[in-house]
Amino acid sequence: MMPSYQPLTREQMAWRAAQDLPEGAFVNLGIGIPTLTASYVPADREVIFHSENGVLGLGPKPKPGEQDENLIDAGKNYTTLITGGCYVHHADAFLMIRGGHLDVSLLGAFEVSETGDIANWTTDDPAFPPGVGGAMDLAAGAKEVRVLMEHTSKSGAPRILRHCSLPLTAAGVVKRIYTNLAVLDVTPAGLVVLEMVPGMTLQMLQSMTEPALTAAASLRSLQPPTARAA
Repeated sequence: MMPSYQPLTREQMAWRAAQDLPEGAFVNLGIGIPTLTASYVPADREVIFHSENGVLGLGPKPKPGEQDENLIDAGKNYTTLITGGCYVHHADAFLMIRGGHLDVSLLGAFEVSETGDIANWTTDDPAFPPGVGGAMDLAAGAKEVRVLMEHTSKSGAPRILRHCSLPLTAAGVVKRIYTNLAVLDVTPAGLVVLEMVPGMTLQMLQSMTEPALTAAASLRSLQPPTARAA
């Protein structure tokens, strides 16, 4: 039987994460789905995006034909620069991270535990080279870490676990998880489900999640604009 719910696309996941970024926040965008977030910040809100390769004031994805070969994000994707944005030395980009100047870091992950541990730098697969990059610096230096990732692996195995099976990037740092099925908060009392895609039930979500889930009192449907599905 086909599922009665429609998982979010990568763009819709980025859209959802962007809605929670506060006015005036300095936000790092990690490699993967997080790099899409700069294209979905509400028009009336100013968020200053940081990229570890040396950009402050990262803008949305460029329109076709308007790419600048000298302007890329941490994932080597073409990007843009907002008015007032600038290039900085790679070392200065890391000084911003290590100096505690970032309000939020949006990171991709392979696994997240119920206590907020994150594993995102290696799969221990010899065919998939590890890549630490700035992940450990960001996990330790940002004031808050939020993760964007698919809820399950390609084989359907849970990626939100009681304990991460892969080498950790950092322990106990993740505060919120955005997946293609739900939005969850990591709390001292466990994982709390804030939103789920239409057609999803808590029982169904629990079957794809290893730790116990609790529904928030304000649990609501996760419905991004349909235009974001492209």
